[in-house]
Amino acid sequence: MPKKKWTPLLIAIVVVLIGTWIWKASRVTGPGDGFISGNGRIEATEVDVATKLGGRITQMLVNEGDFVQADEVVARMQIDSLNAQAREASAMHQQAITNVAQAQAQVAARRSDRIAVQAQIAQRDSELDAAQRRLTRSEMLSREGASSMQELDDDRARARSAQAALDAAKAQLTAADAAIEAAEAAGVGAQAAAKAAAATVERIDADLADSQLRAPRSGRIQFRLAQPGEVVGAGGRVLNMVDLSDVYMTFFVPEAIAGRVALGAEVRVVLDVAPQMAIPAKVSFVANTAQFTPKTVETASEREKLMFRVRARIDEALLTSRLDQVKSGLAGVAWIRLNPDEPWPPELSNLVQAQPQTQTPTQTP
Repeated sequence: MPKKKWTPLLIAIVVVLIGTWIWKASRVTGPGDGFISGNGRIEATEVDVATKLGGRITQMLVNEGDFVQADEVVARMQIDSLNAQAREASAMHQQAITNVAQAQAQVAARRSDRIAVQAQIAQRDSELDAAQRRLTRSEMLSREGASSMQELDDDRARARSAQAALDAAKAQLTAADAAIEAAEAAGVGAQAAAKAAAATVERIDADLADSQLRAPRSGRIQFRLAQPGEVVGAGGRVLNMVDLSDVYMTFFVPEAIAGRVALGAEVRVVLDVAPQMAIPAKVSFVANTAQFTPKTVETASEREKLMFRVRARIDEALLTSRLDQVKSGLAGVAWIRLNPDEPWPPELSNLVQAQPQTQTPTQTP
């Protein structure tokens, strides 16, 4: 065969060999004994922003991909009916307060009536004492013949009349005490009604506050699940967001190794898109039961092996300083150092560093 025909074939073989060598040299092949690895994908905690009460959405204040801070208002619900309920509840509360004042005035009036009745009793008791003294004198004079029987009868009638008046005054005192108790009971009822009205006002205020949907934590808006003008039911999802301060990779290790993986053990995450950099992380979870490894992260020869699920959480300070670069779903490899005294190899020592936080200078007036 002529030499010219061999030249392209030789060139192609050389290119393949060089490409294979570059690929093997660029990928992390592993640090050897004392380390274990597992395949996985970067995940982040997802949070739904949902409505507490059903209603119509009037405003959506964020778009997909926006960063939001915890407690930031992200959407608003229609509140016309709640405003009407708030006005009604406020009026009922004011009426209840007025009823309490009236009940207190009634108690004061009944107590004044009791004082007046006590004065009448004292007066009637004094009149009875005078009538009885006069009757005693009349009886002595009548026995001596110095007084007529008519005068004695008149004095006896006066004494009995004074006694009856005293008894009537005492009965009025009992009635006054009962009136006071009734007025006090009405006052307690009025106060309870006022508290109930105040609680209704507070509940409606809480509903008004809940009509402004707020981000439960800081993160990135992932999906808008509803649009302005749509009516959603109670508990209806409006937005889906990811908490970029809680990012982790889930992977699997063999059951023979799982017992050596400690919580807090150091991990290096190497993503397929950036094989030259290692992301520092720590083991935050190790399953207490084994399972068959999902087919998406295992090889055919391992499908019958029991594996333990492990989660490695990336440092929050690192995530916070690189929020614009954090993305979930990226595939990679997580390396666990089983022996804390063994140094990391050079290919896993080039760590992603947290970026310094830039502070906005304060302006002096």
